[in-house]
Amino acid sequence: MADCFRLDDKVTLLPVVHRSGTHARAVENWLLEQEIDCLAVPLPPSFRESVLAGVELLPTISIVAQAPDAASWSEPELRDWSEQNQEELDEDESEGWLMDVSYSYVPIDPCQSVIAAIRYAVGERIPTRFVDMETPIFEGEDSYVTPDCFALREVSLEVFSAALLPSIPRPTSEQTIDRIRTMASRLLELRQRFNKIVMVCSIAHWPWIREAYQQLLLTESSEQEIVTNDIPAVNYSVNEKTLVFLLGELPYITSVYEQQRFTFQEKDVETAIDGVKRLYLSARSSYIADFGKRARKISPMLLAQCLKYARNLTLLDRRLTPDMYTLVLAAKQTLGDQFAIHVAETIRDYAFQEPLPWPSVDMGIQEMRLPDGDTVPALSRLGESDGQWRSLELNRKPLKDESLQWRMQWNPYQQCSWLPDDAKIESFRTRVIDRARALLGADLARSEKFTTSMMDGIDIRETLRHWYDGTLYVKVQPPSVGHLDACVFLFEASPDPAVYTWRTTWFAEHSWESTLAFYATDFHEEILGPGVAVATYGGALFLYPPRSIPDIWSDKELQFADTLEEKLIAAACLHANSKQIALLSPLAPLASWRRIAKRFGKSLVHVPLSQFSDAMVAQLRTVHVLNGKEVRSFAAHFIRQA
Repeated sequence: MADCFRLDDKVTLLPVVHRSGTHARAVENWLLEQEIDCLAVPLPPSFRESVLAGVELLPTISIVAQAPDAASWSEPELRDWSEQNQEELDEDESEGWLMDVSYSYVPIDPCQSVIAAIRYAVGERIPTRFVDMETPIFEGEDSYVTPDCFALREVSLEVFSAALLPSIPRPTSEQTIDRIRTMASRLLELRQRFNKIVMVCSIAHWPWIREAYQQLLLTESSEQEIVTNDIPAVNYSVNEKTLVFLLGELPYITSVYEQQRFTFQEKDVETAIDGVKRLYLSARSSYIADFGKRARKISPMLLAQCLKYARNLTLLDRRLTPDMYTLVLAAKQTLGDQFAIHVAETIRDYAFQEPLPWPSVDMGIQEMRLPDGDTVPALSRLGESDGQWRSLELNRKPLKDESLQWRMQWNPYQQCSWLPDDAKIESFRTRVIDRARALLGADLARSEKFTTSMMDGIDIRETLRHWYDGTLYVKVQPPSVGHLDACVFLFEASPDPAVYTWRTTWFAEHSWESTLAFYATDFHEEILGPGVAVATYGGALFLYPPRSIPDIWSDKELQFADTLEEKLIAAACLHANSKQIALLSPLAPLASWRRIAKRFGKSLVHVPLSQFSDAMVAQLRTVHVLNGKEVRSFAAHFIRQA
């Protein structure tokens, strides 16, 4: 065993950092290399049976909690505690002051180094002794900020612990000092019965337990006042949604540690990095499953940018591993609110949680809600969480009950669009029209020899073709002739009529809008808020300047069209004034489409959909439907942009 951990020839003191999965794995690996006949842990004997019962059920996470025993305190002790914790007690508060006394609890967390050591000892059938002092009211630990255990990737456990030694402050709490003396005394007692003892202790207590042990060893005295606690330590299961307040690592990262434990992977130090990557990939899968075709394309490059952003935010906070707020904020800034919501939901997911035969509690930051509904303050005996509330505005997904209620309140006799959607798709229509005009003019472009003007630029191809005579050629691009007043968008090659069941024609509300006919998914299937729904375009026809036309989906003149795409193209050819129709589609125009255009004396100008980014097209396909113009005043509060 390492000399820096050894107290004498029989006792070794192993300092640990609480609430760290990396350190817990390092402790397990260190114990595997040693020969041990007794493991001592810094917990009171009253927790022994309950903690061992919880460890037996790992990886299912639970908690062992103990109520405060204020009845065992003397009146002077109660008075001192009241003066320290409540400077001024009102008359109404004086009767219920006991409710402010904290419960103490032990999280049965596989990423807690002490729990990992107990788990190892139980598996190897090594005797485990609980050597901490019984405390009627647990006052908590002195605050000590430990560095990030991510450094264990590069250094050994001995080097890491020795580097922290100069920064460990001497404890000031009387209870902490008494606990340290009790643990040192009980180590001397164990020394008489075992030959290879390892005690796992907090790194904040490491030098002071060593000091107390050596003092007791010199005086050859191990007598300590025996303090008992009649309040039982009770096992509880934990509400899975509140595990994020209990665990040292994020619940998803904790499950990744457990998965790697089952697969016997050697490089546990990489779990902190791989876990974050797997977290984002899992969130991407649930995000795509939620939004389907409306989801933006999350490419590996975007995920790399998100990871880089999270790393920079983490370094700004003077840490090496990101917390929940950092991961969600990075996702929000790079990939949007909805992906950030899925990241937050994925973080709370712990894959190994199963029902337990114990009552359930809800955890919070230094508090918990008991099964009877009372919320009490609570302090962990294995390191307090440094978590704090931070605000981050995200537009959440509505609950099922809310969506059902809003669907029943929907008025089927009125609907309108959301103006920001109109502005975006009209702007895109203008771009497609301009692109189609450029294609029309490209057929008339020619090259001629340079004389006095550069015209529309040098024609490199013709110039190189005549390099032997040294003639310079320039391009002549004549202005486009005519105009385009009809544009058809086809976002899919073969749309399924069973999917795109909503087919309608909308007329322009403003002068900058087009007459719009389209087919889309049924907006009733996804209600976002009161009077706010969302659908996905499959295809659309734009006529600008706007004009009044019959509904193309019930027009008898268009009954010859068999498919949804043919119906839009036929309607465009019927109502367009220009001889050309701009067609945006993923494939070149089919022969049947060209026959329809020829039937009306028109031609199709194809603009490939691949010329535009997938993310932009996915955003443009989203159409929000409002149940009346009055809904526009508050619709932005419920609209979830993918």
